[in-house]
Amino acid sequence: MSESAANGASRPVPSELVESIGSTVVGRRREIELVVAALIADRHVVIEGPPGTGKSTLLRTVAHELGVGFEFVEGNAELTPARLVGHFDPARVMAEGYDADVFVDGPLASALRDGSLLYVEEINRVPEETLNVLITVMSEGELHVPRLGRLAAAPGFRLVAAMNPFDAIGTARISGAVYDRVCRLAVDYQTATDERQITLRESGSVDLDPDWVAKVVELVRLTRTHGDLRVGSSVRGAIDMCAVASSLAAVRGSSVVAGDVSLDAALVALSGRVRLREGTTRSTEDIVRELWKSVFGKVDDGGSNEGKEIAPTGATPAR
Repeated sequence: MSESAANGASRPVPSELVESIGSTVVGRRREIELVVAALIADRHVVIEGPPGTGKSTLLRTVAHELGVGFEFVEGNAELTPARLVGHFDPARVMAEGYDADVFVDGPLASALRDGSLLYVEEINRVPEETLNVLITVMSEGELHVPRLGRLAAAPGFRLVAAMNPFDAIGTARISGAVYDRVCRLAVDYQTATDERQITLRESGSVDLDPDWVAKVVELVRLTRTHGDLRVGSSVRGAIDMCAVASSLAAVRGSSVVAGDVSLDAALVALSGRVRLREGTTRSTEDIVRELWKSVFGKVDDGGSNEGKEIAPTGATPAR
């Protein structure tokens, strides 16, 4: 961070910052405003919400627009304090001893020195021992490393983190000590309109019919409310379905609106993303087929309509 940024002489105008971030992050105006306000106020931030709701995109974009560094950490059970903070190079220690130049910075040490944002993805997968290190840094604004000494946080250092809901596989409850030191923002799935816009932008196919894409998004959103599913698909499922359908149509010399193309693309894109409720005897493929038929119709197995989309009752067939 430059000296002028550090002393606040060239801080970005918050309203302009929000507008700039909003041009990249779809449908998150309120969330953008809250994250920007918290970071400008030098607060630490945790965003909690389902997978695929743009948490990482929002935080990365905010960091970019603020003009600050961004140290990424993937939260998992293997994230030890040494991997987070850093370590002494064993080979150089043998030759030079425990000198400061021998210490290899981890992402936390780098963020502290540079005044960067430390982004911890899926913080509720991080072991408690490692979380305690983060709690100390948030409380004291510094870290004491054995044989290295004190690492003070440079101006601009903040922890920003994202997490999935507690009931996601592999997650644990975050302690009250963490929540007491952060500003928490809960997010949910974007609106259908926002998800259609995201899908059209991210699928990589410029010639997709917006009405067909709207059906894809509708199908994906239905997975989140189906009684046999514990976890539905995020908008990533819609993006993948559109991309796969476009490629599959080219492979088969067909069209994305053809029933066999659309259905197979849905099965490939969604069956691995959804999670069944305990005790359910159906397969994910069976449920995806059911939902696909409710949105797109059915595929006739024979006759002149083979491989063609058949519209549901009262709907207009796709052309």
